[in-house]
Amino acid sequence: MATGRLGIGETLGALNAALGSCGSVWLKETRAHHLRVRDFLAPRRALQARFGNEQVPDPVVSAVAGLQGPGVAPVLCCTVTSAGLALQLQRPAVFERVLGSVAAYATPAAPTSPSPRVVLHCPALRGAPGTLRLSQLRAILVTDHLARTLRARGVSVCLVPSTRDPHMMTFLQQLRVEWPVTSKRTATEALRSRVLTEIASTQDGEVLAPGVLGRVSLKELMEEQGRPAGYDPNLDNCLVTENLLFSLAELQEAVQNCAEESSPGLAETPDSGADSCIVVHVVSCEEEFQQQKLDLLWWKLDDQAPLRQKHLVCGPVKGTGELSTLTAPEYYKLRLAQVCKASALKHGGDLVQDPAWTEIFGILSAATIKFEMLSTAPQSQLLLTLADSSVSTKGTKSGTFVMYNCARLATLFESYMHSVEQGLYPTFPPVSNLDFSLLHDESEWLLLFNSVLPFPELLSQTTALAYTAPGLHLTARTEMVCKFLVQLSMDFSSYYNRIHILGEPRPHLFGQMFARLQLLRAVREVLHAGLAMLGLPPLNHI
Repeated sequence: MATGRLGIGETLGALNAALGSCGSVWLKETRAHHLRVRDFLAPRRALQARFGNEQVPDPVVSAVAGLQGPGVAPVLCCTVTSAGLALQLQRPAVFERVLGSVAAYATPAAPTSPSPRVVLHCPALRGAPGTLRLSQLRAILVTDHLARTLRARGVSVCLVPSTRDPHMMTFLQQLRVEWPVTSKRTATEALRSRVLTEIASTQDGEVLAPGVLGRVSLKELMEEQGRPAGYDPNLDNCLVTENLLFSLAELQEAVQNCAEESSPGLAETPDSGADSCIVVHVVSCEEEFQQQKLDLLWWKLDDQAPLRQKHLVCGPVKGTGELSTLTAPEYYKLRLAQVCKASALKHGGDLVQDPAWTEIFGILSAATIKFEMLSTAPQSQLLLTLADSSVSTKGTKSGTFVMYNCARLATLFESYMHSVEQGLYPTFPPVSNLDFSLLHDESEWLLLFNSVLPFPELLSQTTALAYTAPGLHLTARTEMVCKFLVQLSMDFSSYYNRIHILGEPRPHLFGQMFARLQLLRAVREVLHAGLAMLGLPPLNHI
């Protein structure tokens, strides 16, 4: 049997090469009604652009039908249809390849080139939790998610600033956000000396408030050196305070530490020192102007400042109705209360007083908030529905719905193991002995082809940050994992509600049951891996 992980990207690349095209022609199908007849399609119009009004040459069709190569899924047939070239895979063979090495599909695809080390800076964490706005909370969650996905790909990530406020630490723990903690304050003497030198000739007797060292002109720096497009043209002077200096010193220290480390498992990049490190400032839209000032001040005061600084600006967050002015801790308390209320209505009794449920309620609250905050592209405006009805295991686009289906999977495997202990079912056979041709339900192929098979590449796309693109601003696709998990949960829920997985304990039914369990084992591994990218532990029951 062929070895190696199959990939959607590798398959699409080979298909396009077979057509001799310079661009992308083939599309992966995702909708259930299309997957009934084909897995990939080269649309008719794209083929006409490539071959004119003539039919696709028979040798090309034959080449596509016989496609092979590393990571390329085995092809069953390629036919000319009114929609274009329709390709169908050898589904039992794909099931066997994928479900025979489940763990390989629950991890990101390996990077094709060395990755730079990344400093993720989230200035929202310098404030007190009680003053955090919802837009700042969004920036914190985006940073945490981005750090997790980057590290999963082997990228060295440094998070700034370290947290010293115990109340902030507690709040971050409630949200399942991992963040460095420190008790020391970074030294600022060298920067202070440079600032005093810069402002010595420009103060002109100006009376300064306590904690303010003076003003530094930034406009001249922008005009002289020409910084990337995207800086606000209204930037002029920067009022340098002790707090601003401390923020800059923290960034300096992070870059210095970053330059001394290597990305685990990756070769060194050709450049060295600060230039081998990229600084990404993840800020709310309200903080962007001040962060631009800090960037320019860094370049002015530090000759070793990294040349590559990017801004990931998170769009505004707006709540509905009277709750639109909630702070981040108030928002968390609201969701926690709603989760407790919804659970009490479902199970009855006062579960809030049950210690066994306390942890579950905390996880569900964090899941609700993270899926709300991260399911929309970070650059876009986010509108929150804060009513009680927005928290329910029946709402198919919520974090609680995903966690509910995670628990359903756990219950399924617990039920199987309990039946094995009772002697109703045999123990699970070696995967090599399973007959995956018994998986012929359309929903089974949907789960494998849309969820398990493409998951490694989805994680890679989440971390595909355009560091080298011109301009100041950076875009990220941190919404992809949440959307993927919601769709996976919907597909699994539909399948689970329709198909009785653990059938009657009759030997002639065991083959199909084991094949289905192995498929759902893969679904479970992918689901758990996706939740880990969000900092959410799987739940065994809700």
